[in-house]
Amino acid sequence: MILPILWILGSAAVFIFADRFPERVRDQLLPISVAVILCALWSIAVTLSGTATFPSPTDTWVGMVELIESNRIWGDIVASLHRVSWGFCLATLVGIPLGLVVGWNTRTFTALNPIIQGLRPISPIAWIPIAILWFGIGDGAGIFLIFLSSFFPITVGTMAAVRNISLVHQRSAMNFGLHGMQLFRRVVLPAALPQIITSLRIALGVAWLVIVAAEMVGMDSGLGYLINDARNAGSRYDLVVATMLVIGVIGIILDLLIRQLERFDEVRWGYARR
Repeated sequence: MILPILWILGSAAVFIFADRFPERVRDQLLPISVAVILCALWSIAVTLSGTATFPSPTDTWVGMVELIESNRIWGDIVASLHRVSWGFCLATLVGIPLGLVVGWNTRTFTALNPIIQGLRPISPIAWIPIAILWFGIGDGAGIFLIFLSSFFPITVGTMAAVRNISLVHQRSAMNFGLHGMQLFRRVVLPAALPQIITSLRIALGVAWLVIVAAEMVGMDSGLGYLINDARNAGSRYDLVVATMLVIGVIGIILDLLIRQLERFDEVRWGYARR
C-alpha cells in the first residue's frame, strides 16, 4: 500500500511543477505521471477490495510477459491489424471520393444524404450476423465490418468539410477566374483536407474498437478472440487486462501514425499550434 501512495505523491509533484521542465521533457512526463497515478489507484483499489478475481498491475504485468513469451499475441496482433488495414483503406478509397462528390454537388447531396444518414446510425456490431452469413468466419467478415464502421465517419466528415467551406473563399476564387474543377481542385479540396484528416482519425479509432468486438463474437483469431479465449480458459483475467492494455497501446500508435498526415504543407495551415 505504501509504494502506490509514493507513486501518487511523486507523480503529483511532477504534474504540479511541470512548468519548470523544458517543453519536450514536460510533454513526455505529464502523460507518464498520469499513467503512474492511474496504476497506483488501480493497485490500491484491488488491495482494498480484497478481490481474488480482478488482477493487480503486477499480475497484469506477469500475464503480459506470459503472452509475449508464448509468442501467441504476435499472431493475434497481426490478424487484427490485417483486417483493420484492409477495411480502413477500402473505406478511405470509397468514402473520400464519395464524400467530395456528395458535398460538392447539391443535387447529389439531396439524393444520397438521406440514405447515408439512415444507414449511419446502424451499429457495425449489428452487422456481425450478416457478415458471418455472407463471408463466413474469417478475414472477410472482419474486413467488411471494418469497412462499414470506417466508411460512414469518413464519408460524412468529408461531406461536411466540403459543405462548410466559406462562400467568401469560393467567391474570391471565382473573381480570379477559377471555376468548375479548377475551383474544386485549388480551393475546395485544400480547404477540406484538415477536416478530412480529422474524420480519418475518428474512423480509425472506431475501426479499432469494432474489430476487437467482432473478433470476440465471430472470429477465430485476433486480439478480441484472445480476450474471449483467456476469459474462458479458467477466467485468466490477468491475460484479459494485459490484452486490453495492448489494444490501447496499439490504438495510440495508430493515431500517431495517422496524425503524421497533418505535417504536410497542404493541411498544416488548418492546425493552429497552442
